[in-house]
Amino acid sequence: MRPEHITLRNNSLTARAHGIVSDVNPRKLRGAIVGCGYFGQIQLEAWRRMDCAEIIAACDADIARATASAEHAYTDPLEMLTRHKLDFVDIATRPDTHLSLVQLCVDNGLPVIVQKPMAPNLAEASEMLRLAQTTGIPVMVHENWRWQPWHREMKLRLDAGVIGKPFGYHFTMMNNDGLGPSPYPNQPYFSAMPKLLIFESLVHPVDLTRFYFGEIRKVFAVKRRRNPLIAGEDRALLVLSHDGDVDGVVEGQRYLQPEPPGPAMGHSLIEGELGRLVTLANGDLLLNGHLIWQNQTTLGYKGDSVRATQEHFISCLNEGKEFESSAARYFGTFAAVDAAYLSADQERALAPQV
Repeated sequence: MRPEHITLRNNSLTARAHGIVSDVNPRKLRGAIVGCGYFGQIQLEAWRRMDCAEIIAACDADIARATASAEHAYTDPLEMLTRHKLDFVDIATRPDTHLSLVQLCVDNGLPVIVQKPMAPNLAEASEMLRLAQTTGIPVMVHENWRWQPWHREMKLRLDAGVIGKPFGYHFTMMNNDGLGPSPYPNQPYFSAMPKLLIFESLVHPVDLTRFYFGEIRKVFAVKRRRNPLIAGEDRALLVLSHDGDVDGVVEGQRYLQPEPPGPAMGHSLIEGELGRLVTLANGDLLLNGHLIWQNQTTLGYKGDSVRATQEHFISCLNEGKEFESSAARYFGTFAAVDAAYLSADQERALAPQV
């Protein structure tokens, strides 16, 4: 039977095969969250469905949001950390606060999971990396795209050699929330960000390219802005070259929905010497045009990837393992994004500064 005729059920691969859960049953860890806004609520919803951890305290500039998010509510993160015996902290604030909050947590000996983007600039991301390396306190970047189940499935097939040695790819990401007088209704502050689409959105597929193909050697980028009411770019195209002679394209925009629409927000195409793997925007996985895995996940955020990310964080804490997106492992993603902006400004290909 040829590989393209092999069809697997959605749940045929267990969570353990995906690297999410552990074989041990340790005590439930106690955590706190800083930042209870739009994405903080998505993370809180996932924490509430997890047996391995609980959020007992929340901190937000808006005390009402913090009160609605956890039993104990604060506006001062230091007060929260000193009042409770915690096992970890989840940081879901804007990037310009990340370094100071990570510093506060490691000073108190607390492991951290911090939302992407890692920091507002390369200097602060480098300092966060230094903090993690010199203190030994575990610091993980919350990068949930690689934990979407269709990407875990695609990686398993790629590693199994179903398309032979890969040589190229094309990843897209899109949404129709960026045009008009009130763009980005879920996160209106996006409109004022001088670095937007690559920094906030395309960082996801950039990280996926490292997940699939390893380190990025060179970046060439073009960026555009169509909505005159925003500060940053809302369309971009990146050409990336990797160790191992793989090259590809990452492109995105915030004007149109993908076809078919779905949680993956675009398609992921990988070409190899024996054929093509494609993940559609609805999460279905094709091998040489034939459906081999169908997305049936409806719970949680985009394939329940936030919960999977957080379960990975807790599992690694319990087992003393390094996170897939530890500060050290994730730094190459941030550096590639930084190089993309420099490339677009200088109109030439550049190597990430890692």
